[in-house]
Amino acid sequence: MVDGNTAWPEELRLSSDKKTLHVAFDNGESYDLGAELLRVRSPSAEVQGHAPDQRQTVPRKKDVRIVNLEPVGTYAVRIVFDDTHQTGLYTWAFLLDAGRNQARYFDDYVAELKAKGLSR
Repeated sequence: MVDGNTAWPEELRLSSDKKTLHVAFDNGESYDLGAELLRVRSPSAEVQGHAPDQRQTVPRKKDVRIVNLEPVGTYAVRIVFDDTHQTGLYTWAFLLDAGRNQARYFDDYVAELKAKGLSR
């Protein structure tokens, strides 16, 4: 561990229903991250765009599932979802941030959907 914002994952475990990714870090933090949140916040250019104003709101992912986890070097994992999305590289820092902020990120997502007249 380098600092409070960097940690190395000791465990990545997919739940039996494939809707939750458990991530445990070497700093003692661990999180259960929902597939829906991981999908709608995908770090891919398809979702994030190439600039903040290009970010996409991804609706109707309430029931999305994770079908595969693929290691990418020593710094990330590619998550393959059952809706065929698989272009996001989820770095350890991304997963740590998602865990620490998941309630806020999910609330922001739900508010954004509501503002745009979209559904989960």
